[in-house]
Amino acid sequence: MTSFLAISPYYAIFCVQLICFQYFARNVEQPVAFKPNVFNILSNFGLTVFPNPQVWFNDAVSWLTVLNNEVVACTRCPRLVDYRQQVAREKRRAYRDWDYWGKPVPGFGDPEARVLIMGLAPGAHGSNRTGRPFTGDASGNFMYPVLHETGFANQPNATNRDDGLKLRDLYISAAVRCAPPDNKPLPQELAECATFLDRELAGLKKVKVVVALGKIGFDAYLNNLKRRGLLPARKPYLFKHGAHYQMPDGNVLLASYHPSNQNTQTGKLTREMFVKIFKQAARLADR
Repeated sequence: MTSFLAISPYYAIFCVQLICFQYFARNVEQPVAFKPNVFNILSNFGLTVFPNPQVWFNDAVSWLTVLNNEVVACTRCPRLVDYRQQVAREKRRAYRDWDYWGKPVPGFGDPEARVLIMGLAPGAHGSNRTGRPFTGDASGNFMYPVLHETGFANQPNATNRDDGLKLRDLYISAAVRCAPPDNKPLPQELAECATFLDRELAGLKKVKVVVALGKIGFDAYLNNLKRRGLLPARKPYLFKHGAHYQMPDGNVLLASYHPSNQNTQTGKLTREMFVKIFKQAARLADR
């Protein structure tokens, strides 16, 4: 009984912290300025339950950590769940020794970015294998050297999540977070993922330029503006490589062909064309 009474105040404090943690994890969609911070107050008494609570509550990326954890845990679309897991089980012969990611792939990059890449979806043996956008496939092998050349990446290579790659002033998102069969997500699957995209775009406060890779990514951004009541119709905005539009939310939408193998191997999208897109994105962000 004595030992219980001795530890019960600590247990009560732990419960209070846990309740606060769960509340903000479920409800915060924007960075939280929580001052005075309950965790800091408790730390004055030498009590710490979470070793670095600021990661969740005081950093500018707290909302993004919560969102990305929800993305990774998502099982809303049975077709996509079955496919991504099947690919992860069966594997491609070249990657038979890999432990495939096999889950939804969260966004990646600089939370303070002024330029956002809007992609399509993870590749079955690329991002679905490595767990990071455009990592470990032909599209990434084409794109990351261009991002490095134009100053958005610290290195030209992207092979796995621990390869040291960092993006500067750039964040990568996608219309769909799971690898779809034949790279063709269904309308309902796009709609399910749109809830994550809406929260992501709302939190990335400094974005000024959206580079849409392919028409599905292009339409995903237009649909976000429609859901926000900022865009009456998509008709005036036509997808064409190199086209750019001043959007009602103040951002510039810049269209590019997707760096898929089909586009790059046929010459539809060349390295020079892609470099030009990201140099233009950098200039637009500086305006």
